[in-house]
Amino acid sequence: MPERKPRKDAVRNRMAVLAAADVLFARCESPEDVTMADVAAAAGVGKGTLFRAFSDRTGLIRALYEVRLEPIMDAVEAGPPPLGPATPPLQRIPALLDAILSFKLDNRPLALALEETGSASPYQAGHYERWHSLLRVMLEQIPGLANSDFTAHALLAATRADLVEHLAGQECVPRERMRTQLASFTTRVLGPPPATEGLTAAD
Repeated sequence: MPERKPRKDAVRNRMAVLAAADVLFARCESPEDVTMADVAAAAGVGKGTLFRAFSDRTGLIRALYEVRLEPIMDAVEAGPPPLGPATPPLQRIPALLDAILSFKLDNRPLALALEETGSASPYQAGHYERWHSLLRVMLEQIPGLANSDFTAHALLAATRADLVEHLAGQECVPRERMRTQLASFTTRVLGPPPATEGLTAAD
């Protein structure tokens, strides 16, 4: 049997819920302040509709996170350099980490909520496994770099939402300084990129 398409009203309700949740998480001081009841009221739907569509609060947070993440995922999967698949690893890895950091800075309450909920370990979350797998594959292509699995974990640790929240919220580290520090850290781990092709030594 062909897969049934969602009813139009179900699709409309889902979009309304995600839009309402988007606004609430953007305005909240703490992600814990946003409840399913708040989202249902803001979206104009019943709590039963909300739970049928997303199962629980974690499912809603994950769905909203994925929607916001789509532009980065599209760029990583099929976009041009520096994020796209044709980019050499030594240039693509720093660009990917910078994109993840920038995304979490732009979505601090939501990113923190996702890392604080769901599976028993944040390292088992789907979004984490996806970034770790991609980084591991790219790190394996860099000659002389050992233990790509651990290195991928270490690099991602520098973009964790709780660290980003601490640096931005508690230590008041400016956004551009954070990005620069991450780029410097990544370069120390990976080594400097190769010289630009086409340059020749001086006579």
